[in-house]
Amino acid sequence: MIEKNNIAYEKAILVGIITQKQDAVKSKEYLDELEFLAHTAGAEVLKRFVQKMDIPNPKTFIGTGKIEEIRVYIEENDVSVAIFDDELSPAQQKNIERILQVKIIDRTNLILDIFAQRAKTSYARTQVELAQYQYLLPRLTGLWTHLERQRGGIGMRGPGETEIETDRRIVRDRISLLKKKLATIDKQMAVQRGNRGALVRVALVGYTNVGKSTLMNAISKSKVFAENKLFATLDTTVRKVVIGNLPFLLTDTVGFIRKLPTQLVESFKSTLDEVREADLLLHVVAISHPSFEHHIESVNAILDDINAAGKPVLMVFNKIDAYTPETIDEDDLVTQKTTAHNTLQDWKKTWMNKQQDAVFISALNKENLEEFRKTVYNKVKAIHIKRFPYNHFLYQEYEE
Repeated sequence: MIEKNNIAYEKAILVGIITQKQDAVKSKEYLDELEFLAHTAGAEVLKRFVQKMDIPNPKTFIGTGKIEEIRVYIEENDVSVAIFDDELSPAQQKNIERILQVKIIDRTNLILDIFAQRAKTSYARTQVELAQYQYLLPRLTGLWTHLERQRGGIGMRGPGETEIETDRRIVRDRISLLKKKLATIDKQMAVQRGNRGALVRVALVGYTNVGKSTLMNAISKSKVFAENKLFATLDTTVRKVVIGNLPFLLTDTVGFIRKLPTQLVESFKSTLDEVREADLLLHVVAISHPSFEHHIESVNAILDDINAAGKPVLMVFNKIDAYTPETIDEDDLVTQKTTAHNTLQDWKKTWMNKQQDAVFISALNKENLEEFRKTVYNKVKAIHIKRFPYNHFLYQEYEE
């Protein structure tokens, strides 16, 4: 354990691979994100191990030489957990654990663990528990001996802490019970959504940690929990917002992430229904993040997966206060200018300029929020007029 600010962090190492589909740049980007996930879960990353290979080893994910190198490092540095960037098969996890003799966590399990920490309401806890059991079911073999050796900490929250739960039948029964419980709650939530009347529904979507909750607080005067950590908000929050003379419903949803576990997509069905049933999506992007364009692609892919693509979208480029482009020395004749050197004005002249439905703001510093409010007002008004064409005379021009 490592103590920092009176918080105990487990010693961890990260393991990733470079393949034809995932070059060195992308591998580093994924491991940067994995380290942020690990820190959020309560781990201090001591070292990263990366291996270049055509395809992952079906038995141990990485090669025998690399896994031996990792084993020696773990022994010499008293590491307690090894975190792999991709989802491991049950056989891979068992084989690696036998060699390294520490907890083996893959990206999916790590995300599930963070969700288990963050779930506050009974509904969110039920959703996470279902996802954890679905992940656990094919990995029951040898689980109890694993838990006897390492108790508590990352990957150990939630189900699986008693020997009797290693019985497949009991786990399947628990999954069935949780699904029935969620189905009942889903029906109740569907009724609640139906009872909201004909108000226009607007949903905040985006990658995790892009500032959706901060923006929600800024424009709805609510107090949604916001923190500079991944998945700070799990529970869906709906607020009635009035801009000008026009009321609408604003929903803050769980953040997306690359390689989002399929178990979570299934168990968070009702949360994602808020996105599917929205009339307008506010796609919030942290433009200060060097990989924000990849984040946009990931969010769009997930929206497509949950049948929410094709809706009206306003791109909200947040955190302009934290955006700092890379600089090139005037005497540097070697380095070529890339998008990393773009100023905000440069970005606005690229594809973002063609994207008419885009605003640039800082939710934290409340910068350009009036422009944002005006744009949202006009979009909501257009939807409202289309829905109630005989009431168009009730609307006024937005006044700051």
